[in-house]
Amino acid sequence: MIRRASILVFGAAFLTLGVCLTSAHAQSSQAPYAPGEAPIVADGVAPEMEGVDITEHLGGSVPLDLALMNDDGTQTTMGALLAAGRPVMLHLGYYKCPMLCTLVLNEGIRSLAKVDLSMGKDFDLVSISISPKEGHELAHAKKQGYLAEYSRPGAEKGMRFLTAVPTAVGETAPGAIADAVGFGYKLLPSGEYSHAAIFVMLAPDGRIVRYLYGVRFDPATMRMAIVEAGEGKIGTPLDRFILWCHQWDPLSKGYSLLAFRVMQVGGAITVCVMAVGLVWMFARSARRARLAPHAA
Repeated sequence: MIRRASILVFGAAFLTLGVCLTSAHAQSSQAPYAPGEAPIVADGVAPEMEGVDITEHLGGSVPLDLALMNDDGTQTTMGALLAAGRPVMLHLGYYKCPMLCTLVLNEGIRSLAKVDLSMGKDFDLVSISISPKEGHELAHAKKQGYLAEYSRPGAEKGMRFLTAVPTAVGETAPGAIADAVGFGYKLLPSGEYSHAAIFVMLAPDGRIVRYLYGVRFDPATMRMAIVEAGEGKIGTPLDRFILWCHQWDPLSKGYSLLAFRVMQVGGAITVCVMAVGLVWMFARSARRARLAPHAA
């Protein structure tokens, strides 16, 4: 009986460890980019892209007191928006962008619609136009379109489309926020802007927590970024456990399973299984010992 219990305990332990290692290998072996979306590395840079890059300022903060224009024509600040206590997904671009900005927002909203955390309740989305020529009327039209796309009650409380205040000082606010998060852009002779495709996750106090790159966004990655920026105040305990088991991978620009954490979890499960098996074995032996005199 003891031999049989030992085989059961050690079998369960090795099975648990094998499952954990298989999960870690599967996660790490996933391609970080979808087909055709891997970054192109070249020796030369197109003239219109010179100086247009992202310099990550993780741990830095965005200016909280600079005036910006709401889509209804009233003024606000990032500090006022963050006062709601929710993490913010920040988008920088411009609303007349013929391609990239619209593509990023379209794909971002579609991915967020697949996340069970809700805009206006668990997090906010703030889009700021870097073009001083764009007014709040255009921002309002863009917002209404994306509210219809997102189609969740209460989203209007957390979706903000902002423009520069039309004054000499106010027009500098979007640029100052872009500088704070390391968002590089330049005005081209055509009147269009050259810039990167990105979302920046902000904690409720305005700190820069994470950068999400590309034009396609995995809903699971967006969810984990929101939970991370929420600093334990949103999501379930399971969400925080999953986040604890993952680490941001700067190469793939996504979250990857942390093998060391998986080993820790596997070791803890193994110890628990062995402890339960030993307790069961000794309890069974003690019960047999108590019943032995009566049987005789």
